[in-house]
Amino acid sequence: MKVKWDPRYSITDKIATDLMTIEKIRVQVENAQIPLSSLARMRESARIRSTHFSTQIEGNRLTLQEARDVVNSQRVTQEKARDAREVKNYWDALLKIEEWAKELRPFDEYVIKKTHSIVEKGLREKPSEYRSEQNVIRDSLTNAIIYLSPEAKDVPELMGGLVNWEHQARNKTPVPLIAALVHYQFVTIHPFYDGNGRTARLLSTFILQRGGYGLNGIYSLEEYHASDLQLYYNSLVTHPHHNYYEGREKAELTGWVGYFVELLAKVFEAAKKEVLTQGENPQDPVLLRRLDHRQKNVLSMFASRDFLTVRELANNLGLSERMVRNIVNKWVQEGFLEVLDPSNKNRRYGLSEIYRQFIGNES
Repeated sequence: MKVKWDPRYSITDKIATDLMTIEKIRVQVENAQIPLSSLARMRESARIRSTHFSTQIEGNRLTLQEARDVVNSQRVTQEKARDAREVKNYWDALLKIEEWAKELRPFDEYVIKKTHSIVEKGLREKPSEYRSEQNVIRDSLTNAIIYLSPEAKDVPELMGGLVNWEHQARNKTPVPLIAALVHYQFVTIHPFYDGNGRTARLLSTFILQRGGYGLNGIYSLEEYHASDLQLYYNSLVTHPHHNYYEGREKAELTGWVGYFVELLAKVFEAAKKEVLTQGENPQDPVLLRRLDHRQKNVLSMFASRDFLTVRELANNLGLSERMVRNIVNKWVQEGFLEVLDPSNKNRRYGLSEIYRQFIGNES
């Protein structure tokens, strides 16, 4: 059985204006001719910022540079090993939801549970199960109850209701509003013991990207949430009572929706400015335009590193290592990649010189 969820909110003049701004910029960026090498570098930078700031919101101690090092398979101190795992898991989850968005995969409970399992335990884990006990959020200093989430027995029906609402809203509600409301309801239900905030931010990104509002992955919404955490948290508190059943179950959500779309409009504006700075060389060489979507993805990885292993490529592409070896062998033969280390174990691959020059010229 699914509990029907019918969110209460109004589209104010400000929300309508922000939605129009978002739509206008989306069209402008879609029509912009961005050199592929610039796009690859912008996308890689945005992914790293998203990963860093979303985990930082939850207390991760790594700096932005340390997060970049982890993504590039460099080690951090043993003291920060757990932080490094959190960053790597979030990075992998972000790549996975990007893949699903490109496939236009439906928003469903598998996507929710699998995203959470990657965030918490890594790529190879089975989809998570919803919590089986109550989840109480307390102030870390005073131990006072901040939020008492729905009882565990109600979680499956509430999550089913959220998924059902998204399916019905898809054809009649602007995508940014769907992303905002899914984000809110997910963290309000708090379906897992931990990792709810990170998963909520990933799911809203998935909905935006799948709905055509990803701007080629060149922006980080998480960075803007982190820039004013108090505003982010205050916007999520839609009722003064800490108990879900005493107000938040049927809360008025205009404030949260207004916060989300205003933030998204600011993020889009910043992304547009970055795109405009890349407009001096509107056309990429024919060689780059011939790359398939997997090669373009791999090209973006080389924007911040000199070599890749089969394992790293498999994680990025969401494929088995055996399949990636076959693909990589083909790319080597075609001159896209070159072997840097001929050993069979942990063989390293670099971007061939003819393609490396495009990234180098943009540095």
